[in-house]
Amino acid sequence: MFNSKLPDVGVSIFSQMSELANQFSALNLSQGFPEFDTPNFLKSQITHYVQNGFNQYSPSSGVPKLQQQIANLVQNKYATELNADKQITITSGATEALFVAIQAAVRPNDEVIVFDPAYDSYKPAIELAGGRSVHIALNAPDFTIDWHKVEQKITKKTRAIIINTPQNPSAKIFTHHDILKLKRLVGTYNLYVISDEVYEHITFDEQLHLSVLRDHELLAKSFVISSFGKTFHCTGWKMGYCIAPDDLSGEFRKIHQYVTFSSFTPAQHALADMLEQQGDHVDRLSDFYQQKRNLLIRHLHGSRFTILPSQGTYFLLLDYSDVSDLNDIEFCHWLVEQAGVAAIPLSVFYQTPPGDKVIRLCFAKNDETLKEAAHILCQL
Repeated sequence: MFNSKLPDVGVSIFSQMSELANQFSALNLSQGFPEFDTPNFLKSQITHYVQNGFNQYSPSSGVPKLQQQIANLVQNKYATELNADKQITITSGATEALFVAIQAAVRPNDEVIVFDPAYDSYKPAIELAGGRSVHIALNAPDFTIDWHKVEQKITKKTRAIIINTPQNPSAKIFTHHDILKLKRLVGTYNLYVISDEVYEHITFDEQLHLSVLRDHELLAKSFVISSFGKTFHCTGWKMGYCIAPDDLSGEFRKIHQYVTFSSFTPAQHALADMLEQQGDHVDRLSDFYQQKRNLLIRHLHGSRFTILPSQGTYFLLLDYSDVSDLNDIEFCHWLVEQAGVAAIPLSVFYQTPPGDKVIRLCFAKNDETLKEAAHILCQL
C-alpha cells in the first residue's frame, strides 16, 4: 500500500461545493472566483503577446518589466522602494508562492503559527516541509487576535508565523496594534513571517491595508505574497508573486526554479502593460467590491441571518443560528440541494472547529446573481 505524505487531505470543500452547485443548478456563491470577466485591455494584450511570439520561457524570477511595474505599485501604495530584480519573484499563482515560501522557511521539526480560520493550503505545505502547524483559533464575530496567547504558543521550535490580511474567510483586516505586536514577537524570538496579502487591494470603508511592505524592519524577515488573479479578475491564469529581501528571495528562488521554473510568459507581459497603462483599475477595486458587498447586505436585510462585518476581501459571513439547527457542513449541503444557493461552511477552515453556525458567501458575482441569491436566503 502506498503511504501518503498527506493522509488527511482529500478533495477540497471548494471543489465539492462547486460540483454540487453544478449538479443542482444552484447559484454558486461558494468558490472564490469572479463571475464577471477579465478587463478587455488585459485580454487584448495577452492575445497580442501570444500572436507575436512571446511564448517561450521567461527568466525564472519573472519578466523584468513586470517586476519593475510591481515595484512601482509597491512604491505608490506603501512608500517602499524595492530592488525589482532581486526582491520580486513571479509565480504560478499565490498558492505556489505560499508553498515555496513555506518550503524555504520551514525545516524538519519546526513549528509554524497559523491563525484559524485559515486558507487550506498552509497546513499541507508546512507538513511537506517536515514542520508542524500550531493553530490559534479566532472566534466569530470579530476574529480578534490575542497576541498574549500567541506569545504563549511560541517555543524554541517556532520558526514562523503565517498571517493573512485582508483575511479569507473572516474578511478581517490587520490593525496598527496587530502590526506592532507581530513586529515585537518577530524581533524578540527571531521569527519569520509569511504574509498572505492576496486581497491587498480590496478593503472597505476607507480602511487602509496595513501591508508588511510598509515596515522595513518587518519586511526584512518576511515573504509577502500577492495575486494578480484577485486584482484583475483572472484567477484561471494562476499568476502571483512573492516579495522578500535579497537573502530570503535567493532561498525562495532556489526552490521556485524546481517547482515551475517560470510562469506563463504572455500573461506576464500583458500584466505589465495593465499595471503601466491602466493602473487606475487597482485604485478602483475597493469601491467596486464595496458596492457589491453593500448590495448583498442591503438585499439580505429582513432575512433571519446575522450579517458579520466584512472589512475586506470579496467574502461575507452569515450566522444562520436563527435559520437551522444543522451543523455548518450539513447546512451548506441542505442549502445547495434544497434552496439552490452554494456557500462554504466556516468550520472547514479550522483545525478544531468552534461549533459556530457561520457560512461564507462570495460576492464577486454579477449584481443579478447577488440579488437572486439574497431573495432566496430571505425566504428561509
